[in-house]
Parts: sequence; structure tokens; C-alpha cells
Amino acid sequence: MKVLVCGGAGYIGGHTVWSLYDKGYDIVVFDNLSTGNLEYLPKNITFIKGDITNKKDLDELFKKHDFDCIMDFAAKIVVPESVIKPLEYFFNNTEGVRLLIEKVVEKNIKNFIFSSTAAVYGQIQSGICDENSFLNPINPYGDSKLAAEKIIQSSAYAYKFNYAILRYFNVAGADSKLRCGLKSNNLSHIVPIMTNSMLNKSIFKIFGDDYNTKDKTCIRDYVHVSDVALAHVKALEYLVNSNKSIIANLGSNDGFSVKQVVDEGLKYHNFKYEYASRRAGDPDKLIASNKIAKEFLKWEPKISLKEMIKSDFSFRKKLKNTESK
Repeated sequence: MKVLVCGGAGYIGGHTVWSLYDKGYDIVVFDNLSTGNLEYLPKNITFIKGDITNKKDLDELFKKHDFDCIMDFAAKIVVPESVIKPLEYFFNNTEGVRLLIEKVVEKNIKNFIFSSTAAVYGQIQSGICDENSFLNPINPYGDSKLAAEKIIQSSAYAYKFNYAILRYFNVAGADSKLRCGLKSNNLSHIVPIMTNSMLNKSIFKIFGDDYNTKDKTCIRDYVHVSDVALAHVKALEYLVNSNKSIIANLGSNDGFSVKQVVDEGLKYHNFKYEYASRRAGDPDKLIASNKIAKEFLKWEPKISLKEMIKSDFSFRKKLKNTESK
């Protein structure tokens, strides 16, 4: 089976490429390398540089290759930036999907897997999201992803293909063999920022100590990137075997407060932290119900928060050693 992985040189896309590779799939990675890194991909796969928003790039790609499935990870993902540059986010995250779906229809591709986000839910009063929770994004990033979901669903109904929409919660960690991990000059997630503080002896900031939680810091659902990658393989198997579409949360069904994450990090390596003002729009609690993924994809996360921290630290240390040579 031949799989096109758009954004496959990025963090989650790259880990999914390795999961597909380990299981023997024929893979083509399509990435504009704006944030991706070729050095973390298997050496003997096909890589094509291009952009999902460039119709000419897509025409050339689909002239040369036929695919059984498309996985789309190509997206802008920084929430604060989306507030400042909403048009860029709608162009990349929404228009890019529309152009890909045109190719799905034109080439009669039957399987499409989309990298979505918990940001489509917005503020959930109970703090626990299932796939039927009200969709009300509170930033342009979430809006752009929800609009893309609607394009996929409406098109699948009209043109008869199957899709899996996978909504991620807080993804962290690195490949256990350190074949890939998160490499970025603009870290925006708690675990890599924390492990970076460990390595560089910088002060880690906890944003907010006035949340309606036991320790007054916000609670989030964390899931290891390798577990998320495996979920994409399971989603592909589900689409092929069931001939049905699915929307599923990818989370642990549990949550940790920021202070709990910090305490877990301190067990592994010493670092300093301080409290700062909470960020606007951050809910007290956001946890995934993963019942659909468990029941239909036969998937649930296996890797602990401790291992997320340990693997990310090891990858960040590897990066630092490589850069110092």
C-alpha cells in the first residue's frame, strides 16, 4: 500500500513515517521543509519537496505517483501566531486541505487521514472532551482546523471516500531510538520547554497559579508522539478494513497539572522554575475521552509521562551535542 505523507518531515508526521516504515508501507513524504527536518527520516524513502497550497507542486506530485491513502500533517500550529496572522493559517490549514481533497476526488483515492486538534473544542465547561462535545474554537488556529474538518466531511459524503479525523491533545516525547524528535527554534509546548530548561539551566515558567484546580495550575492531557504515530497506522488499517470513516480523540483519558509535570521533571533532572501570569484563553482543564479510539481503532496510549520527559530530554541532549561539534 502506497501512502502519501504531507508534512512528513515534521514532528508528528516524521514519527508517523517511521511507524509506517517499520510496518513495511511504501511511503512518499511531501514537505516544504519550512519547519521539517530531512535528517530524521528513513534514508530509503521517497522525498519530494513541495507545498500543499501550491497547485503546480501538487499537479507534479500526482502525475508521478498514485496513492492508496493520503495523511495530512502539513499545518501551521502556533496559536498566538494564528491570532496575529489568521489569513496565513486559513490559507495553509484550510485551503491546503481543499486542494488536497481536489486530488483525492480527481485520482479516486479512497482513504484520507487528517491531523486535527483539541483546539476545535475551545472552552469545554466540564474539561472532558468527547467527539460529540460542542465545537467552538477560541482562536484562528482552531477555526482553520475545524473548517478543514468540514471540507473533508462534506466532500467525503459527496464524492464517496473514507476519512479519519484525529484530534490530538498535548503531544510530547521523542522516538525511543532517538531517530527523530522535536527540533524547533520556537518551542511552544511544556515538555520540550522544560527539558530545554534542564539542559540550558534557564528558568522554566509556569503560566498561572490561580486556576480552579487542586494545585492552582491548569490540567492537560499528555500523549507520547510514538503513541500518536501508531494511532495513524491503526486509523489506516481501520479505513481499509471497515470501509467507514471515523473521528477520534487521541489522548490518555487522564490529565496532569502543569505543577505535576514540573514535579515529574524534577525527579529526572534538576532545574529552576517560577510562576508567571496566566495566558489569556487557557481553560482550567482539558482532557480527552478516548473511548472511540479504544473501541474502533483498538488504540490507547501506552507510554508514560515519565518516558515523555526522559525521551524528549535525551533527544534535546543529542541535538545539543550535535550542534556543539
